[in-house]
Amino acid sequence: MAFHSVVTMEKPLQHISLTDWHARVSQLRNVADARRSDAFAIRHASRSLRNETRIEGDWANYETNESLTDRISELNRWRDIISKTFERIEREIYLLQEEKNATERELETLTGPISVIAECLTMRDGRLGSEMTYDEADTEIKNELAILENNQRLLADRCQKAWEKLTRLEEVRFKIGMEIDNKLEAVELDNSQLALDRNAANISYKPDPTRNPKNSCSYETWLEHVKNMKQLAENELADTYAIREALFVCREKARNMLQSQQERAEHTIRKRIFETQRARNELEWQKMKMKDEMEQAVCEIKTLEQALRDKSDGLKLAETRLENRAQRSGMELCMDQAHEMLCVEVEKLREIRRRLIAKIEESKANYNLMEEHAQKIDVDLENKQHSLMTDIRALDLRQRLKGGEFGLKIANPSAQTDRNIVLTRMEDEIPKT
Repeated sequence: MAFHSVVTMEKPLQHISLTDWHARVSQLRNVADARRSDAFAIRHASRSLRNETRIEGDWANYETNESLTDRISELNRWRDIISKTFERIEREIYLLQEEKNATERELETLTGPISVIAECLTMRDGRLGSEMTYDEADTEIKNELAILENNQRLLADRCQKAWEKLTRLEEVRFKIGMEIDNKLEAVELDNSQLALDRNAANISYKPDPTRNPKNSCSYETWLEHVKNMKQLAENELADTYAIREALFVCREKARNMLQSQQERAEHTIRKRIFETQRARNELEWQKMKMKDEMEQAVCEIKTLEQALRDKSDGLKLAETRLENRAQRSGMELCMDQAHEMLCVEVEKLREIRRRLIAKIEESKANYNLMEEHAQKIDVDLENKQHSLMTDIRALDLRQRLKGGEFGLKIANPSAQTDRNIVLTRMEDEIPKT
């Protein structure tokens, strides 16, 4: 029998074990996984960076546009404020010049209608209750005689002060005009910057755009400057009306006491009439709302009482169930979950009834308080109505003071009374005949 054999030839290289082979495959797989993970992380970080930079850039541009818009709005707001102040200065200069010219032409003495003043004071002393107050109208009427004695002496001094005030107002008007022009220019510039975008043709890199321009100032300094300009104008305007009023009073009292009465005492009486009528309307509104609230309170009390009755029926049901379940026999008389839930229900219903009863008592007490307060409002309304009619009659009485060359001429006194009725909205309160 012949034997056959095979000669095997191996490569002259170092052979590795199967374990090392598996380890190498595992290592390659782990490295590949790690590289893919790193690549994914880098791609994810890159995408996040792109998104974040895009968002940050868009938000930076949006915030810049919003800042420019806010700045334009702020400039426009301050320009409007200063423009109104400029218009007030123009108006005050014109009015003050007119008053000064008129005062320089007028210098006369007048006699005061003491009897009319005394009758007005007596009539106003007939007010009732809390309406008996030392109001501004009462003070102006009592001070009227002293004002008459001082007007002639103050006339020349007022003219001098008016001239000095006009000089200062002219200076302030010039400064305010320059301020308005500067703000218009700044608004124009900011609007042009706001109109630019990334696709604009006239944008480019600049050498040092973040530098502080020459002669620039901080925002706080700018704001303080604007407020100072506004305050400067307000300070000059603060006493301008007082000077014009003093000129008017001196001039009118020098030629006509009645005109002065109209401008001072009559103004305060009309103001008092307006305040009284406003307070009366407020009380009438409060009375109406109080009445509505009282009706709602009554309905709520009835609803609470109905809810109490409903909860009483529920409590009866729960207690009846507990009592009936107590009749079970033997081991069936156990404290099971149904018994516990019934006990919890009884406790809850008792607590609900207690809270409902407390709320009903609280609602009734509040209703009594509202009813008591409504009666007080009725009394105060009657007093205010009487005071309103008294002031209107005093205002009509003062029509005897009208007259003079420049005085208010009233051909028909009843027409003025009708006007007062319309101004105070008392048409519905006067009985129709």
